[in-house]
Amino acid sequence: MTRPIPVSFTAGASGDWHILAIHPVAGPPLAAAARLSVTSGEAPPPGLWTLTGSTSNARYATRAETDGLAARQQGLGRPAATRAALIPITKNPDWWALAQDERRAIFEERSRHTAIGMDYLPAIARRLHHCRELGGPFDFLTWFEFSPEAEPAFDAMLSRLRATEEWRFVAAEVDIRLARD
Repeated sequence: MTRPIPVSFTAGASGDWHILAIHPVAGPPLAAAARLSVTSGEAPPPGLWTLTGSTSNARYATRAETDGLAARQQGLGRPAATRAALIPITKNPDWWALAQDERRAIFEERSRHTAIGMDYLPAIARRLHHCRELGGPFDFLTWFEFSPEAEPAFDAMLSRLRATEEWRFVAAEVDIRLARD
């Protein structure tokens, strides 16, 4: 496992990403802002709100799944990837009451979360940030980057994921769409 990387997403008047929309899918919304700043390993700038998470080991993926993801996914920061989405998610208490193997069975064996995501590689790059242990308002922050041409595929992927058994455990989700100038 590589060292965890703390990452902060700060909404405000400055940042490399222009906020196109903030759409609450479930639960409360986040305040509207013009820009989003993404910082790694440093103090975030002041803003309207900051969500902080950390990269971590793959908690629900098997070795074959992590190897498959590594072989097919391209990295973040590609020049053509001028669109992004930040999707903070909180799972309900019923999810956290399940044992790890029960969560794994719902996550992949029945909902096919990783398998669905792999259908959209390499066009969509993603990085998951865990934040439940940090005490913030969300359990996970998922960052996606893609080209404008891949946005319909990204929307299709989200539709497929949101139709799974796993999403019955989502208590809060916000879909934040962004563009890089």
